[in-house]
Amino acid sequence: MIERLEAQKKLTSNQWKLICTANIADLLDFFDFFLIGYVTAALTKEWQLPYWQGGAILLASGLGAVPGAFIWGWLGDRIGRRTVFIWSAVTISLATGVMVFTPGPAALIPGWLFLVFFRVFVGIGNAGIFTIDLPLVQEFIPAYKRGWVSALVTTLLPGGGMLAGLVASWLLPIIGWRYLFLVGLAPLVLVFMIRYWVPESPRWLMRMGRHEEARQSLAWALMIDPKEIALPATVPAAEKTRWLELFKYPRLVAAGCMTGLTQTGGASFGLWGATLLVIVLNTSPAHAAYLMVFTGLSGIVGRFFITALIEPLGRRGAGTLACGMAALLLVSAGYLHDVYIGSWSLFYMLMVAGTFFSSAIYTVVGPYMSEIWPARLRSSGMGMSYGVGNLGGKVLGPAGLAIIMGAGDIIKPAAPNLKMLGPAFVYFACWYILGIIGFWVFGPETKGRTFEEMDIAHDAPLPGSSPARAPAV
Repeated sequence: MIERLEAQKKLTSNQWKLICTANIADLLDFFDFFLIGYVTAALTKEWQLPYWQGGAILLASGLGAVPGAFIWGWLGDRIGRRTVFIWSAVTISLATGVMVFTPGPAALIPGWLFLVFFRVFVGIGNAGIFTIDLPLVQEFIPAYKRGWVSALVTTLLPGGGMLAGLVASWLLPIIGWRYLFLVGLAPLVLVFMIRYWVPESPRWLMRMGRHEEARQSLAWALMIDPKEIALPATVPAAEKTRWLELFKYPRLVAAGCMTGLTQTGGASFGLWGATLLVIVLNTSPAHAAYLMVFTGLSGIVGRFFITALIEPLGRRGAGTLACGMAALLLVSAGYLHDVYIGSWSLFYMLMVAGTFFSSAIYTVVGPYMSEIWPARLRSSGMGMSYGVGNLGGKVLGPAGLAIIMGAGDIIKPAAPNLKMLGPAFVYFACWYILGIIGFWVFGPETKGRTFEEMDIAHDAPLPGSSPARAPAV
């Protein structure tokens, strides 16, 4: 059945509908996620928010995203990609919307603690959408188009941060930070798009032994009569897998986690970006939000740039280019934060340039964390890799920045020592170098290989050994 898909020469309008839905999902998903950065920037001034409380608000989503990615990924292999897609969208929308009721700083439950609690659930929903939409799209696309299509799905992800910046710069002075959260209900529109546009993955249905439904799903994607797709003569039993089977592939575990941890720099910088601009440039939260719009735009352009290179250079080559340049520009921004060229801040210019490459990293890494895994473990493997990456991007990164910068001013943490910005950005850059090691030392090159070919290679015995599951290298 899958041979019909692999022989496809041109994507159909239904496949483009799926790609569009996944793009909008990532856009709205990260709109909700990054909206808190602008709220935190406003609260830093309005509530005189200490650095550790601001850090706790930003870290909270990471506390939810780590287990969320693991759980949604496991559920994606158990109950299906489409169902997880729907429920993760509902989770992130409701968790953001309820924060409109945030109490003041002197309430019985302080406002910062209220935000921390519900940001945990935002992180859970955020992890679910990104964990599941890439495997879902990839399983509808032929191998020779999978690289650039997967990359394309992630291109609007930084647009979520840009959209949050636009909305915050426009509405923050008018309605205040509290009512910005009502805009966070927007991802609910995804529920309707998924229900009416997106069927279940044909590969997942085949694995569950539901071949007639798989035929209907493939026919939808190819826009042909289901009768044109022959059912297999023998129907294999439904596959049952355990999450712990992931560890039968230790090199894939290492590759997925090490490349996933590259988001420690990018996601952390996105979360703290507006606050850093307020501090470094001594500007208002609304103006910082406006400046972040151009940073987000740079990230989108960077993702389209790397999308064009992901097939010619392969996943390893494209990932190495993006990681190396992002590390160089980030360290430069940290040590040159107080340099101006005329009236232009070099920190901000390097921040925009660095975001071009740091955003491009995840256009390679996101699809890579999914496609390296065997079909029966793809969602679980993606969930584990993305969950560990979330530990870096939404916990280790923001925590590291808060600790390193706050360490220079113990008495008043809300006014961090900017001399520590350079060491903090070196800390971020090290995670990009770790990703390069993951690509070349542990990870396979997936360029041009079908999922079925990689499944055979994963489970082939190593030369001179007894049959055992081993990853391709």
